[in-house]
Amino acid sequence: MVWGKFAGKSCGERKTGINILYRKVSAISLAVALGYALSPLPAEAQSFRFNTVQVEGNQRIQTSTVVAYTGIERGQTVSAGELNDAYQRILDSGAFETVEMVPRGNTLVIKVTEFPTINQISFEGNRRLKDASLDQIVESAPRRVFNPSQAERDAAAIAEAYSVQGRLASRVTPRIIRRSNNRVDLVFEISEGDTIEVERVSFTGNRVYSDRRLRRILQTKQAGFLRSFINSDTLIEDRLDFDKQVLRDFYLSRGYVDFRVNSSNAEVTRERDAVFLVVDVTEGQQFKFGNISVSSEMPEADADLFSSTLKIKPGVVYSPTLVENAIDRMEGLAVRNEIDFLRVEPRVTRNDRDLTLDIEFVLRRGPRVFVERIDIEGNTTTLDRVIRQQFRSVEGDPFNPRSIRNSAERIRALGFFANADVETREGSSSDQVIIDVDVEEQPTGSLNLGGAYSVTDGFGVSVGLTENNFLGRGQRLSFNIATATESDSYVLGFTEPYLLGRDLKFDLDLGLNETDSSFSEYRTKRIFFQPALTFNTGEDTSLQVRYTWDSDEMLFSDNEDDDTTSFLASPVIRNEIAQGERSSSGVGFTYRYDSRLTGLDPNAGFLVEIGADYAGLGGDSEYIKTKTKLVAQKKILNEEVTIRATLEAGSFQWEGNGSSRSIDRFVLTPTIMRGFEPGGIGPRDQSGGAPGRGSYNDFLGGNYYAVARFDAEFPLGLPEELGMRGALFYDVGSLWGLQNVDTSNPGSGNANVVGRSRSFRHVVGVSLLWTTGIGPLRFNFSKALQKEDFDQEQSFDLTLQARF
Repeated sequence: MVWGKFAGKSCGERKTGINILYRKVSAISLAVALGYALSPLPAEAQSFRFNTVQVEGNQRIQTSTVVAYTGIERGQTVSAGELNDAYQRILDSGAFETVEMVPRGNTLVIKVTEFPTINQISFEGNRRLKDASLDQIVESAPRRVFNPSQAERDAAAIAEAYSVQGRLASRVTPRIIRRSNNRVDLVFEISEGDTIEVERVSFTGNRVYSDRRLRRILQTKQAGFLRSFINSDTLIEDRLDFDKQVLRDFYLSRGYVDFRVNSSNAEVTRERDAVFLVVDVTEGQQFKFGNISVSSEMPEADADLFSSTLKIKPGVVYSPTLVENAIDRMEGLAVRNEIDFLRVEPRVTRNDRDLTLDIEFVLRRGPRVFVERIDIEGNTTTLDRVIRQQFRSVEGDPFNPRSIRNSAERIRALGFFANADVETREGSSSDQVIIDVDVEEQPTGSLNLGGAYSVTDGFGVSVGLTENNFLGRGQRLSFNIATATESDSYVLGFTEPYLLGRDLKFDLDLGLNETDSSFSEYRTKRIFFQPALTFNTGEDTSLQVRYTWDSDEMLFSDNEDDDTTSFLASPVIRNEIAQGERSSSGVGFTYRYDSRLTGLDPNAGFLVEIGADYAGLGGDSEYIKTKTKLVAQKKILNEEVTIRATLEAGSFQWEGNGSSRSIDRFVLTPTIMRGFEPGGIGPRDQSGGAPGRGSYNDFLGGNYYAVARFDAEFPLGLPEELGMRGALFYDVGSLWGLQNVDTSNPGSGNANVVGRSRSFRHVVGVSLLWTTGIGPLRFNFSKALQKEDFDQEQSFDLTLQARF
């Protein structure tokens, strides 16, 4: 690095510089002096004895300090080598720009030039990083002694800050401007350079998984024409390190225990504006679980009892996560059975012949150590109890390192903290442990603006205010407004994740929904109030119980006070509108099983939801409404293709007086049954209309429905950065039944209602799935293979949802 000396009247006026000589040794003078001094004794070793040491040129640093640097005492005999060492010690002190040592008989003269002090520090050429941010990076500071080495380190730190943003071509040059009174202005000249894009990510050594599949799991992405919406296509070293770990976790979870990343090379293009990233990997062989056993070294721990908690079976693809889950279950069982200090040690035996891993879980007694206390620091807003709730141990409990690690992960998963470090140290005695929790809080409130489009509801805008750590209590408070062409929603929500300090979630929703769909001749208005409790009933299961009160009504679309508009609705709809506002009060539950939480296969999952609601605890309505949903999903062909099967069914039984309404019964939308308009299948009122209008064709909903959906998603062979995938789907379903309905048609007998009987419709279609920078797009093109004449088909559907 060349350090320039500038002359000028101001910091901004830079003149032609001259090089500063920081380390100048008068070697010739010293050699000549030594030669004259020793010329009479050429055969003897050179030595000196100084009675006096004079220091010249020092202003800030005292003479005694300079003499102390030499280490030479008055009257001491020193050799030429020792004199040279003294010179080096003065130079290494970092306080002097030049040092010159001149022996003059019995006097040693030390001539020094002190480094100047820094008057001010400025940055030039920076646009991406502001001065305030750069001030936090550099360690040089005004009113301190200028140190060229420190300035070089500061320049390197600034360049590193730019490289984190993908600007690897940035250059930082420190320069000084001389001022009076031995002061300098330190200027960092910055050339930010362009962002280095990742032009291509490729792999070598991979045989099982394709480049396309591996690219999908990396945070580093290839540059594409949508790069203005993303910043993950820049080359960042920390991101590469993270991607290496992601690759390792990906392969380990699929049984490739010998996987390793050999290297990751970034080759810069000739224009130096992009790189080709090549990752060399070794996959190895896939291993499966072999013999699974449990042995106990503790008399009070029954191996057979702990074996009953195992879900791992021989022949299942090996995964470290499954082993960790098994250990957690067994150690949890020990706590419930009051077996203290039990540790589970997995002992692995490798069988290369059949590519299996035998796992023996050994139950042994761990160190007899207790938790003395839990110290929490750094939380200025969040209450201590919010953090303590993530620990399964309290003061006085046996210490379990695995439980503490899991607690640390739960604290980080809260999203309340930018950093959360959990460490242990010895307590007041060797059998006591203190757990230190050091957190750094971050903003937990958010303002969400979103846009959406669907054929069903049209264009819409949503605004949401959310505070995830309300008053530092770990509670969630939200207010969301969603307005679209044909629907409006206003919802106030509150969530307490640990009600009464237990693992019990409490939700409370209060809202207003209004719809005015172009697919119906009426609009709706609903006010609702719903508290709910959710708790885990097992590792994979949860149960929610709720109370629901709502008040809703059906209104004529245009103007309910205008009698002429009533003829736009069919007789059945007019009868339902005539019922006016009705309220209901009831209880319900939803049971959920999700195998993806602790499933044995990372490429397969199974979801079951069973729910029921009973309305009749007061209000105007009384009914029983049940719904069931089953989803099975699996990735095949080296995880390139995802196949999914979904089954939904529901039943509605009216128990009250009078008749039910369309808004009480089931109405199928394209999210449940594709290929048809909202309410496009099921019972309809096709009564003759007013003179000159023709027949009505209003959907009425149904008491029962059953739909099966089958999807297959696959790559299109296009560049991954486009974010496009294809899909084929097949839907079959029906909506039927119409009991407890007023079908009278005043003056004309009964209304003409069709579609009461069960008739299954069959639909096939293709989809284009496009993940864009503004949100996910899904284009559905469908064709009904079998339908009824009165059904309303919809051959194209587009949905878009974005948050920005």
